[in-house]
Amino acid sequence: MRHLPWQTSAQRRLRNFQVIQTEHQRRAYLQALGIDVWVPGDQPEPDAAPVSENEAVGDMGWTELRSCVAECTRCPLHASRTQTVFGVGNENADWLIVGEAPGAEEDRRGEPFVGRAGKLLTEILRAADQDRGQVFIANILKCRPPHNRDPEVEESAACRRYLERQIALIQPKIILAVGRVAAQTLLETNTPVGKLRGQLHHLGDIPLIVTYHPAYLLRSPTQKRKAWQDIRLALDVVAGQAA
Repeated sequence: MRHLPWQTSAQRRLRNFQVIQTEHQRRAYLQALGIDVWVPGDQPEPDAAPVSENEAVGDMGWTELRSCVAECTRCPLHASRTQTVFGVGNENADWLIVGEAPGAEEDRRGEPFVGRAGKLLTEILRAADQDRGQVFIANILKCRPPHNRDPEVEESAACRRYLERQIALIQPKIILAVGRVAAQTLLETNTPVGKLRGQLHHLGDIPLIVTYHPAYLLRSPTQKRKAWQDIRLALDVVAGQAA
């Protein structure tokens, strides 16, 4: 099993592939999910430290993760959302597309990248011989920020564990970071998209390509050629022709 980006040091972020082994850990995990745990009267509670919330998410499968995201109240955005936007697509996809955050239509429909920008993304993927249903599409944030503003640092941090778990479950061959917010958040940098695109990055051992957001391409159609160059690079990486 390959190492993921948040496993580069022993204490960093999630320990996604650990198995809850002790009885106390099992009980703490169930409690983190809001499930009542019955403890026999003749069996005292162990003294071990409880499993953290992040560790609980790190053990979730798709069904549990979807439910956890749908009920999330970790940041103030939950108060204004219509619904969460978990992500859609093939759960065993080779390609993971990561965007910024839901817009008004995404918030209404519960699906990322709909509307004109979503249609353009679908066309770009089709040109790369990637059907929309074959890839997995997600966002940095699972809830819509008011007035479609940029995500705040605290909001991105609150949602990060969900995206990390999605990456761990999917195990994609490549990640396509679409737009400035997605690229800078995933790569933890302030470098502009124009300087990040056109080259191969890695999130741990997973190849990552940065490209322009479809909404930007709709405003600046002359940049579509560069975006296609990014897609060609991604195709080469997946095919093993780029390093």
